[in-house]
Order: sequence, then C-alpha cells, then structure tokens
Amino acid sequence: MRLIGLLGGMSWQSTAEYYRLLNELTHERLGGLHSARCVLYSVDFAAIEVMQAEGRWDEAGAALGEAARALEAAGADFVVLCTNTMHKVADRVAAAVDIPLLHLGDTTAEAVKRRGVTTVGLLGTRFTMAEDFYRGRLAGHGLTVVVPSTEDQRIVNDIIYDELCLGIVKPESRDAYRRIIGRLVDDGAEGVIYGCTEIELLVGEDDSAVPVFPTTRLHCEAALDHALRPDPPRRPGLP
Repeated sequence: MRLIGLLGGMSWQSTAEYYRLLNELTHERLGGLHSARCVLYSVDFAAIEVMQAEGRWDEAGAALGEAARALEAAGADFVVLCTNTMHKVADRVAAAVDIPLLHLGDTTAEAVKRRGVTTVGLLGTRFTMAEDFYRGRLAGHGLTVVVPSTEDQRIVNDIIYDELCLGIVKPESRDAYRRIIGRLVDDGAEGVIYGCTEIELLVGEDDSAVPVFPTTRLHCEAALDHALRPDPPRRPGLP
C-alpha cells in the first residue's frame, strides 16, 4: 500500500472522520488486522480560519504548502487535502511538492457522473458555495451546479463554523439542512453534494429525497483506490 499523506486539522472533527473511514474501508477491502498506511499533518485551524476570513489566501496556501512538504519528507506518496474549502488553494499546495495531490473536486465529480446525475446541488462553506474554485471544477466535468439562496448559504455556513467544527450536532440544525436540501431539489438538483467534511456529521442519505454525495467518504475511497493501485508493469530490460 502506498503511504497516504493526510493534510488535515480543518477542522480536526472532520479529519478524525477521514482517519476512521480510511481504516474502515481498508479493513473492508483487505480484512484481518489491516489498517491504512498513512501519515497525518494536522494544522491549527484557528490560524487558517483567520486567513480565510481576512482573505489572506496566498498566506494560507503557503502554510498548507509547507505542511504538504512535511508530508512528502515523511515519505507520503501522495497528498489528500482533508477539506473542501481549502481546495481554493489546491494548486498552490500541489505546486509545493513533487508528489500528486488527489483533488477532492475531481473525485466528487466522478462519483456524481457514475450515478448518472448531471444537475447537482452543492452545500458547503460560503466560500465553497459562492465562489468558482469548486463550482468551476465540477462544471469542468460537465455538471450543472445549483447552490442555495444567499440566506440559506448563511445558515449552512454558520452551522458549519459555529457548531459542527466544534463537534456540536443539533437536531434543529439537521432540520434546517433538510429544508435547504428540499429547496435545492425544488430548484432542479438531481443529487446533493455534501461539500464540507463536517456536513457528514449532521446529515446523511436519509435526509435527502435525491442521492447524496458525501465528499469525505468519496475522497477516502479514491485515496484507498490510489494507495492500492498496482505499480505499472515495467518494460523488459528495465530494473
């Protein structure tokens, strides 16, 4: 198994889900006492969140690039950036290392297309829902992306930062998300992307009338696929 480099801490609640899912999926595939070969760099999210709020994205990208280099130095074969929002600086992170970055937007789009869905609703932080770095990546795969209204985006974002990132799960917040998901479906969404790692702590498949795409699980599945992929055959005469 290739060594998976997890770049997490944004928040630690969701990174814990990455670690849990990676190991559960490894056990499902390999059985016995197998667990995932991985190395984790967990940043201090308080510092990153300030950079987000103040629009200091170049600085945030540099900080995550430094963390990615530490993963590479620790022997990681590829990087998994354990956050949707910080894929805003994914190109900066990828450029900082000589190992691949497994892009969350690509793995999500591929899963959506496998289900035959072409118009998809997107939930996430306000950055993910309102800006083009994520929506544009999905659109580049031929998907039409529907986002909530401005007020619904505020509700979704506030629940993420004020509750889920702190490990707080409220039934009334789940009900709010269900209503917003319903409005996305009314607006034409054939499926809904849970485009923030913390969202999966609050809602699941049963909270939507259409298929949902939990990005944390999808990213972990793709990471394990990559980690277990056989090495390409060597040409005769090569070592």
